[in-house]
Parts: sequence; C-alpha cells; structure tokens
Amino acid sequence: MAHSRVAIVTGAARGIGAAVAQRLAQDGFAVGVIDLTEDSCAATVEAITNKGGQAIGIGADVTDADAVTTAVDRVAGEFGPPTVLVNNAGITRDNLLFRMTEGDWDAVLGVHLRGAFLMSREVQKHQTEQGWGRIVNLSSTSALGNRGQANYSAAKAGMQGFTKTLAIELGKFGVTVNAIAPGFIETDMTAATAARLEVDFEDFKKAAAATIPVQRVGQPADIAALVSFLAGEESGFISGQVIYVAGGPKD
Repeated sequence: MAHSRVAIVTGAARGIGAAVAQRLAQDGFAVGVIDLTEDSCAATVEAITNKGGQAIGIGADVTDADAVTTAVDRVAGEFGPPTVLVNNAGITRDNLLFRMTEGDWDAVLGVHLRGAFLMSREVQKHQTEQGWGRIVNLSSTSALGNRGQANYSAAKAGMQGFTKTLAIELGKFGVTVNAIAPGFIETDMTAATAARLEVDFEDFKKAAAATIPVQRVGQPADIAALVSFLAGEESGFISGQVIYVAGGPKD
C-alpha cells in the first residue's frame, strides 16, 4: 500500500545521525533532522537539499515531551505523516562507577531511553494510522559491557529491550522495530573518547582496527546502509532484532 515517505532522525546534526538522514533522503524520504538546536542541524539539512532532497532542521530536546510533540507535529505539517523514525540521539558521560554522579547517570539514561520512548510514542500515532512504519533504535556493542560506561551500557541494553517490546506491540499495525548495535565507528564521539584517554585519534583507530576481524573501524555510512534496508519495503519480516554492526561477531 502507499504510505508517506517521511522520516525523522534524532541526533542528526553530525556523525551517525547525519549520515543516516542523508542516506534516507537519498532513498527518497523527506527528512526531519532533529538535534538540540536548529542551528546545529543546518549542515545536515544543507547536505540533503544541495543534492535535491527534502529536509527540515528542528531544534528539540528529546527528553522534553512538549518539545517532542512540537517537533513531530512540525515534520507532519511540513511533509506529511512520518512513517520512519530513527532514534539515534545519544550522549556519553563516561566514568568509573565510584566517580559517576547522579547527573551523569540521569543525563545518559534520559537522552537514550526517555528520548526514544517519547519520540516513539509520538511517531507511532502516524505509523499506526498509515498502517505502515519502521522504527530503528541505535544501541551499541557497549550494551554487552564496557569499562567506564555503566550508564551508557545500561542505556544501550535498555534500547534492546525497548526494541523487542515495541516490535511485539506494533507488529499488527504494520510497524517493524529493530535495533542496530554499532561497534567502533569513526565519529566526533569516538574522537572525544580518544581525547579523554589522552590518546592520539589515529593511534586509537589503529589499535581498534587491530582487534576487529575485518581489520578496519566502522564509518557512519556503514550504519546508514543498514538503516536504509531496515527502513525499506524488503525488511518487512524482520522485527525485534538487534543487529551488531561491528566488523565481526559480538553477541
């Protein structure tokens, strides 16, 4: 059946989110590009519109229910009902447990889990009305445990349970829900990790690549390619899955 070709990507100002937004635009979706400020979305929107695609940049804090409602309404008003949602927004506040503050914990769990919950709750209204939808949640190999990331690991593992439950609830409405768990991807976030560890980023990437079976680190485009498939027609019998994109087996 025909359905609107409108997608929303959170955390889309840079890195994986930006690559995903651009790939979906290339696939023919009009894209709502969401990040904390509208200004931060400008580069992604420009990259899309310069290639003849359609996009709108929206500043919204995904942990704020009113901001989420307003953002989704704006996308729907501009392009039509959004049927694809990519919950990519995420932050890190890394520290060992004994140094981790309540603020570090709450901020990370808030953006990942509360953000994905609020966005999904808002967008599913449009998906169920259309009788078709795709939700893709970004998890991480850190869900399996990673030193200094008790908050991030808990959030990313939470994304997997959230994904499986939504797949069960929304399947009868023609909506699939899957999670992607990236391994080492070359982004500003991994560069910041290297800086925090006081390691040169090139050395950091080389060391990571040496431990990865395919002998390279991942690129945002590697994630965008899988989102493209999961957001399309041919993935309709895949739901509730966590797919590790890490250059080798992880789970």
